[in-house]
Amino acid sequence: MARLPMSSDGRDELAARLLHHGAERLTPGASVVPAIVPTAVFHLPGAPSNAPYQYGRFHNPTWEALESALALLEDAEVTLFPSGMAAVAGTMFATVAQGDRVLIPSDGYYATRALADQFLKPLGAAIEERATAKFLEGGFGGFKLVIVETPSNPGLDVCDIAAASRLAKSAGALLVVDNTTMTPLGQRPLDLGADAVICADTKAINGHSDALMGHVATRHGTFAERLRDWRKFSGTIPGPFEAWLVHRGLETLEVRFERMCDSAAAIALRLAESKKVVALRYPGLTTDPAHAIAKRQMATFGSLISVTLRDQVAAERFIESCPLIQPSTSFGGVRTCAERRARWGDAVPDGFIRMSIGLEPVEVLWRAIAEALDRV
Repeated sequence: MARLPMSSDGRDELAARLLHHGAERLTPGASVVPAIVPTAVFHLPGAPSNAPYQYGRFHNPTWEALESALALLEDAEVTLFPSGMAAVAGTMFATVAQGDRVLIPSDGYYATRALADQFLKPLGAAIEERATAKFLEGGFGGFKLVIVETPSNPGLDVCDIAAASRLAKSAGALLVVDNTTMTPLGQRPLDLGADAVICADTKAINGHSDALMGHVATRHGTFAERLRDWRKFSGTIPGPFEAWLVHRGLETLEVRFERMCDSAAAIALRLAESKKVVALRYPGLTTDPAHAIAKRQMATFGSLISVTLRDQVAAERFIESCPLIQPSTSFGGVRTCAERRARWGDAVPDGFIRMSIGLEPVEVLWRAIAEALDRV
């Protein structure tokens, strides 16, 4: 049975435990901060099985410190990858064989579609796409792997994860949820019945836009083992320094994410009143078509806002003239950033902007946004 979204008390408890995770293993004089272990080889006399570490492509103490912390957050086994897309690729290639059918979102992150089309399809997999808002229509019969991204990136449509989980189980499909936009503090797909979760830790989990990383979390031990084998034999491994950076960022996720989401909710309400805004999507708005499902399965409504202005010129002028908006192609960082997504080929209007709200004081940020809107 699907669980309700984690309560605020539950999130507070989890955040506190995360900060003190691993303390019970410390010996007197040991470093509280995980060590960066930049090695390709380990001391390995005798039988390899006698040593906890054998080779740098197999495991690394710095990765494992991050995996352990993420496992606490996800309440599941975690396999770390060097980027979010590496986590997507690992999930696909550890699961799909010739003749298998795969279902992915038609309006989700474009790189997932490109990977499936350019690399899975030539190997004999059948790739099908559905829009996130209609993802459950037609069921999942005959599919080996079903990947859903909710809220979708960049349109912020929402899929009912619990309903998708029931359909997947009845069809014998593996349901994987890309939870990058929400993190485990904002939404818990495994609790709602999903088989696995993908997260691009490059975004809010790291939070400082200075390292690429991704992970897959699952409560299915055989699938976790398959993922680790894929990582080991493909060589798709994270660097120890990057893992250390993400571990450091993870420790402040709770305070950062709360501030970002609260600010996004306040700014979305004000954008809804602007005459310069042609269309607006934010699941936290009661008028948003995804609000009912979002309220049921999400603990918060995220830090992303989709804003459509009249055309390409207006969108680019808005982004470039706002001193508190960083033009960049990521999200979840400490700085508010935005980009016109049509430039990447997403099926959105020319004036469509994906805006990620950062940590700027909300009233100062809103003044800058309002003044930039006045200039378009």
